[in-house]
Amino acid sequence: MTKAEIRNFFLQKRLSLTDAEYERMNQLLCDRFFASVELPKITLLHTFLPIVEKKEPFTWLIIDRVRKEFPHIHIAVPRIRGSDLEHMLLEDSEVEINKWGIPEPRSGSKVATEKIDMVLVPLLAFDKEGHRVGYGKGYYDRFLKNCRSDAQRIGLSFFPPVDRITATPHDMKLSSCVTAEKYYVFA
Repeated sequence: MTKAEIRNFFLQKRLSLTDAEYERMNQLLCDRFFASVELPKITLLHTFLPIVEKKEPFTWLIIDRVRKEFPHIHIAVPRIRGSDLEHMLLEDSEVEINKWGIPEPRSGSKVATEKIDMVLVPLLAFDKEGHRVGYGKGYYDRFLKNCRSDAQRIGLSFFPPVDRITATPHDMKLSSCVTAEKYYVFA
């Protein structure tokens, strides 16, 4: 399948989840994240905010739990500016829905990309090598290219990996991916 076909298939698969399935998958994903990922040494976590209408993983469950259990971790979220992402501290921000239906901070303190220790990456599908299919605009590939080499790039998915995604030179691989069932680590 092409990336466009994979994108369409998995978006439809996500949208077909019932509300109860979506809620259950989100809780399983959150539990697997905390059971699998080492957070004590993280000081700055970057996460996307979910587009609930597209049934993206509800990262607010992770955000709320990080705030309670790891108060030393600062949380940054993206804001679209032109063809790139800015990164804003969530604790300083009021969140609003932008013109594309994406929740993002209205204002707040900017964070330098090189300070980010871990990035939770949105995706529609991923493969067994750590390649991902997003929405196709390249925002996260450009962002991840500028992150430190030791910054963890963790995908969040409700579904297991596909066999293979054809990557291009600008595609940035994940270091791992959390699903409701398993934690995948890529070389």
